[in-house]
Order: sequence, then structure tokens, then C-alpha cells
Amino acid sequence: MMDKEYRSLVHIPADSVKLEGELHIPTGAKGIVIFVHGSGSSRFSSRNIFVAQVLRSAKLATLLFDLLTREEDMDYENRFDIPLLARRLIAVTKWVRTQEQTRNLQIGYFGASTGAAAALIAAVEKGNDIKAIVSRGGRPDLANEALESVNVPTLFIVGGDDDVVLRLNRDAMRRMRTKIELKVIPGAT
Repeated sequence: MMDKEYRSLVHIPADSVKLEGELHIPTGAKGIVIFVHGSGSSRFSSRNIFVAQVLRSAKLATLLFDLLTREEDMDYENRFDIPLLARRLIAVTKWVRTQEQTRNLQIGYFGASTGAAAALIAAVEKGNDIKAIVSRGGRPDLANEALESVNVPTLFIVGGDDDVVLRLNRDAMRRMRTKIELKVIPGAT
């Protein structure tokens, strides 16, 4: 646990690139939430920044970063390359475990869109190192066969007016064997 607040721009090695992100650790942090943005989003998203602020007020550190470099993000297919996204998240998780400020913090993932699928796959790979997953408007169906192996408490949050994503989340839940909950936000997409 840190005695004082810590904030830093970080460069995380993954594959042959460096992923830029912002690590923010509030005083007395008990855990860290790694944000896993999906297609069409970034660490600069106002929604993600707001959620990160709320989490930090609850004494959780946050790591906002992008799974793809700017150049990679220009290739639309990369945004849906779930194995690539999961591999990057695993590298970031390993990096978190090597840093003096974060190595002893419990880890959770907050995934959105395709990032949710990457989070589910990475959680299977990392095993007991990941303590929780939250998926906001996620595409867990893209995690495919990894769904049956997820052993981490998971929360799916889906807008009530997003019929397609709601159906995909319900279908994924039926395949999962872990503690899982679905929260539907009425009127939201």
C-alpha cells in the first residue's frame, strides 16, 4: 500500500511495441483495475476517465492504456484481432506484476466492447492472479472457447436498449461456469 498518491505516464513493452498509458495509484490503494478498451475507444474516452476517477475514490489504482498503437489502430482488422488484444493484455498484466508500486496489488479487469473478450481470455491465461472482471457493453462471445474456462467472478453491464449485445452477453453467460452476474441498464444503449 502506498503512503502517497502516485501518477505516471508509462510505456509498457508488448510484442515489439510500447503501449502508452497512465498509471494512477491513490493513497492506500488496495487493488488495481486495468482498463481494456475495445474497438473505437481509447484511454482518453470521457466514460473511461470518469469510471477511473470513481474507482480511485474507492482506493483502487487504475491503469488506462491502449492495446494498440496509433498506427495499429488505423487497421480496422486489428481492433477485432482478439488473440492479439489478449496477448497484449497479458503482457501488460505481467508488467504490472513487475512494478514496485503495483506488484502487490490485487488485479481486476474493466473491459468494453472487444476489450471484454480480451479480458476473459487473459483471465484464463493468468489464472488466480485476476480477481474480478467487469464488462461494459462487452462482446464476451468473441472469447469463444475460453468462456468455459473463466474462473473469475464476472459482471456484465449492458444497456437495456442494446438488444444484440444483450443477447450476446446472455448467450455467453450460459457457457460460463464461474460466478457471473448481468446488470441491465434500462433505456441505455
